[in-house]
Amino acid sequence: MISREEALAYGLTFPNTYEEAPFHDSNWQLVRVLPNKKAFLWIYERNGYINLNVKVDPERGFFWRSVYKSVIPGYHQNKKHWNTIILDGTIPDEDIKAMIAESYDIVTDSPARRIYEVVKRIPYGRVATYGQVAALAGDRNMARAVGNALHRNPDPENIPCHRVVNAKGELSGAFAFGGASVQAQLLEAEGVQLLDGRVDLDKYQWRNE
Repeated sequence: MISREEALAYGLTFPNTYEEAPFHDSNWQLVRVLPNKKAFLWIYERNGYINLNVKVDPERGFFWRSVYKSVIPGYHQNKKHWNTIILDGTIPDEDIKAMIAESYDIVTDSPARRIYEVVKRIPYGRVATYGQVAALAGDRNMARAVGNALHRNPDPENIPCHRVVNAKGELSGAFAFGGASVQAQLLEAEGVQLLDGRVDLDKYQWRNE
């Protein structure tokens, strides 16, 4: 992703978003969300490159800056809560998209953000079901959304999606963790025993007590 058009198109894939150019300057484009009208993506050209300003949680903001030289403190915005992404071709598309998605989640308090906060609470050596996570995130009917959110987990080191299984204790498909046996390996490393590819929920399910 290096162009204004690519960044704008991706920003508008999120629900209830719209483009605005509020400064009477064609260089600046904002992507906002309804109904709160908050901007989560600023697009502009500076020093020969398209730049994106995205909102961040401070710890994640510093993390991205440490990984990529082309991610810097937010230009013309609060340096603690905003990052600038310089689209110079050095940052993989998936990470650019992850940073934009994180910004969207922050300004919307989206279901994905609530899901991640619940998953962070699952203790070491325990599992939770998709339906359980959905209920704790505020809507027991969004179990499918839990799967989708964990598939695009922006921070696997701190969001332990391997601790989420289905209602029968079965593990996720190979796509979610990089290989067919990865989730099993991660759970077994935490002391969770598997039998025929399933977790004994009576023994290992988190009770949220």
